[in-house]
Amino acid sequence: MPTLSPTNFNIVVSVLGGWISVFGLVSYLLKENFYLSEALISLLAGLSFSPHAADFVRPLEYAGSDENLNAITLYFTRLVLGVQLVLAGVQLPSRYLKVEWKALGLLLGPIMTAMWITTSLLVWALVPKLPFLHALAIGACVTPTDPVLSNVIVKGRFADHNVPKNLQKVIIAESGANDGLGYPFLFFALYLIKYIGDGGVSQSGGAGLAIGLWFGETWGYTILLSVAYGAVLGWIAKELLHFCEERKFVDRESFLVFAFSLALFITGTCGMIGSDDILACFIAGNVFTWDDWFRLQTLDDSLQPTIDMLLNVTIFMWYGAVCPWHSFVSNGVIPIYRLIPLGILILLFRRLPFILAFYKKLSQIDGLRQAIFMGFFGPIGCSAVFYLYVTLEFINTLNPNGGSEPRRDVAHLGEAVSVVVWFMVICSVVVHGLSIPLSKFGFYLPRTISRTLSTPEDLISFRLGGRVAVPRSRSRDHTAVNTPTDSRSVSVRPVYRIGGTIITDHAAATQISTVNSSEIVVGPQEDIEASPRSPDEESDSLGNKSPPPPPGRVIRFPDEALPGANESRGS
Repeated sequence: MPTLSPTNFNIVVSVLGGWISVFGLVSYLLKENFYLSEALISLLAGLSFSPHAADFVRPLEYAGSDENLNAITLYFTRLVLGVQLVLAGVQLPSRYLKVEWKALGLLLGPIMTAMWITTSLLVWALVPKLPFLHALAIGACVTPTDPVLSNVIVKGRFADHNVPKNLQKVIIAESGANDGLGYPFLFFALYLIKYIGDGGVSQSGGAGLAIGLWFGETWGYTILLSVAYGAVLGWIAKELLHFCEERKFVDRESFLVFAFSLALFITGTCGMIGSDDILACFIAGNVFTWDDWFRLQTLDDSLQPTIDMLLNVTIFMWYGAVCPWHSFVSNGVIPIYRLIPLGILILLFRRLPFILAFYKKLSQIDGLRQAIFMGFFGPIGCSAVFYLYVTLEFINTLNPNGGSEPRRDVAHLGEAVSVVVWFMVICSVVVHGLSIPLSKFGFYLPRTISRTLSTPEDLISFRLGGRVAVPRSRSRDHTAVNTPTDSRSVSVRPVYRIGGTIITDHAAATQISTVNSSEIVVGPQEDIEASPRSPDEESDSLGNKSPPPPPGRVIRFPDEALPGANESRGS
């Protein structure tokens, strides 16, 4: 007899596959017509399936413990970031990091440092009883801009029509590089917390040892080694692929997935040696396409966007399921009436003021509007979650005598960083995911209202082939006689294509000899210019001058019948 088997694996695979299929059916409508990001939609879907709602997906039950759940989320985030950053490096033009080093140096140096300090000060000011070193650690987690959420403004129809290519490239490069450069900001605070956070009671060495470790381990081993490792592996991979492609050793499928396999290899090997795998992946991707060969070969390929979409949908569904939603309201660190203003202030002042201050030094930004756009869209996403769990791992090592309990001075640091960082990720996904749709809605709303309020009495007919002429009378029964006091001169204006109606050459060449007293007859601009007429001739042909049309009239196309037109024709 068959038995049901609703195991965790079957449920998770069913939910994931079903959601991706349903989302795929309307993905073009949501992303290209409504400008909604797949990150926001998938986050809400993950929340809907999580234990907080439908309870189909139970991450804690799968992991067994909070420590295992944190480790799974960290490794999943590392995997997504590794692949995304290799793809980000591949998307950049040849030698982009070398050519645009001044702009990137400004974005990754003074501007990123100012973002870190500003965010830390806001956290320190609004989180009660939080030490400043703890605020520095929390600020470092949300300082990098996220490459996954940045796809909203560098890919798709909105980006093609509204964001210049140079601005797209610098946003990709900045979000890819500053993800890996979050390590120095984070470990500057963590090393100081370790050695002077409790007054040096549990750890000897003081601030001098902390700064020494920061220069030696963080900058030397983590940053510089990862840059060198990524550059070497990217160059070797490029040369090997060139060699094998020239000799026809590689089939098309293997050629296309080479960047993904490179990302997996770098993520795993950098993780084993304890270096910065995120930065190494970005450097390797850029060096891999240093001569632009691989980028041009895969420019029209759809495999990279497909895998990119699958990873984005899956990771944000997971975030929606594992996010501690209840902790935003109930926690021992910060009340909700302080947490909401903190999120608003960080989104407003974390990045925007500094882009506005330095945008004239960035050649990729043309004008104040682009500076505001780039300053506002500095999303907080996967990279913040990554540094959150790196921080939690570091806190777990601060336990006296190898015990299970952390030190007294960091007893609440884990909860503080978890609540603030997760809340900022949710705020950024929602705000940056809805900014473009809301701006488009606000742009088209006045037009929709004006069309809705237009009455049939304000509508006038539109005919092709003649000259622009002012009506002789405003009377509907065509019996009123014009007088010189209620008339005006003839207005001849160019004719343009409006909306979706196409004016053909045949229609444009047609001449309309009679002018109805309630119509405006329109002809081609060439005819108007070819046979100019004097004001006297125009006055004779039209009779007396007519008064101006009432405001708010709507031009109707030839295929739109005027209300009552059929009745008049029948009569």
